[in-house]
Amino acid sequence: MTTKARAIVFRTRGSTHGPITRLVSPGDLGELLKPFVFLDLFGFKSKNGQKGFDMHPHSGIATLTFMIEGDVTYEDTTGKAGVLQAGGVEWMHAGNGVWHAAGPATESPILGFQLWVALPASEENAPAQSLYLIPSQVPQDGPARVLLGRYGSAQSLIPAPSDMNYLAVSLKDGERWRYTPPAGHTVAWLAVSAGQLDMEEPVSAGELVVFEESGEAIDFVAQGDTTFVLGSAVKHPHDLVLGHYSVHTSRAALAQGEAEIQRIGKHLRHEGRIGASWL
Repeated sequence: MTTKARAIVFRTRGSTHGPITRLVSPGDLGELLKPFVFLDLFGFKSKNGQKGFDMHPHSGIATLTFMIEGDVTYEDTTGKAGVLQAGGVEWMHAGNGVWHAAGPATESPILGFQLWVALPASEENAPAQSLYLIPSQVPQDGPARVLLGRYGSAQSLIPAPSDMNYLAVSLKDGERWRYTPPAGHTVAWLAVSAGQLDMEEPVSAGELVVFEESGEAIDFVAQGDTTFVLGSAVKHPHDLVLGHYSVHTSRAALAQGEAEIQRIGKHLRHEGRIGASWL
């Protein structure tokens, strides 16, 4: 008996501005893929004068940054600072409001994904928390490293805010792999950073594809050594209420988060860590 391939219903190469390719935004595919509401693929060389991401705010979401290549420095207003190594993960549960920054630690090329996850109403105005994982703390089962959730025998150390999986997968040329989502994970997508995947139709480096909403498994064959990230989840049940750097479930929650961002920003400006243009 043959298994029907899970259909691809949308594909994109996003929009590229300098070192960043924006594949998902809250105002477009975020509504289709929520709780996954934003995805950037970023890559640059610091010797070209690209310095990274200056201090900037978020509320109502959690951000997960996965470093494929290169090491970056980080700091955030929960009081943490350090170096995130290639293969490591930054988890920033912004909650009611936080500011953070990152930049290259060396002159080596930088490549990674940054994902935003919409938080449930019970967490969107909670105190900010951050967690930084070194590569050895990111569990793996077969070709899949588990950034959020659980796959096979591997479970992420990060407490996912709702029922979701986010995997970083590496396949050798010709390798086959099947992903069977957990019950209720009707949202599914993937984005390829290197190589090509053959399934219902080929998906090459730089592309993101969205699968039909169902619980069906997804089968892959790699053409060349291939790396990609894949997300699946129970659909976020709330509308997306958007600010400049925030996503909330209501206008009142957004106002509360933006007020906290302003409060923290005034302290950062007083300390000379951000410019006047932020406030």
